[in-house]
Amino acid sequence: MLYIMRHGKTEWNAEHKLQGRTDIPLCEEGRQMAKNAHEEYKDVHFDVCYCSPLCRARETAQLLLEGRNVPVITDERLIEMSFGIYEGKPYSFDDCDSPVDVLFTHPEMYKTPFEGAESFEQLFARTGEFLKQIAMPLVREGKDVLIVGHVAMNSSIVCQVKNIPIVKFWSAGIENCKLMRLI
Repeated sequence: MLYIMRHGKTEWNAEHKLQGRTDIPLCEEGRQMAKNAHEEYKDVHFDVCYCSPLCRARETAQLLLEGRNVPVITDERLIEMSFGIYEGKPYSFDDCDSPVDVLFTHPEMYKTPFEGAESFEQLFARTGEFLKQIAMPLVREGKDVLIVGHVAMNSSIVCQVKNIPIVKFWSAGIENCKLMRLI
């Protein structure tokens, strides 16, 4: 089976700031969310966990799997989508001319990344490579694989596994510390 989870809450989540690749740690509420997930999903079997190298995903995976003999392996291809110059800024979706607002409100129209940002093509290429080279071979072997990551990175995996079109990209998202079974 293939499972996916989004990291616990951070201060920037609470402040509605774009995190992207900025390495923001879990806040106390986020740590508690991960501890609650540990209890909620204690009977779900995982053979291996792959996660983003960002500390909020790593800590979520460690708290979720505490006391279990499940290796947690970071993979750079699971890092969050880069939001470039907009990282650390509040998101509002009020300015329809802003490229970041187009990214979130009309993903099908987001073609050219803004300064320092990543395109959907780049995001899908790296997460698709991870699925093809790592996750799917393990699933075909009968292994239970968990991926712990971020909203955009997770959405790209969900979209690829479930063949969801880019226009519905953000509908594929997962709440913080909620487990989704993909396969």
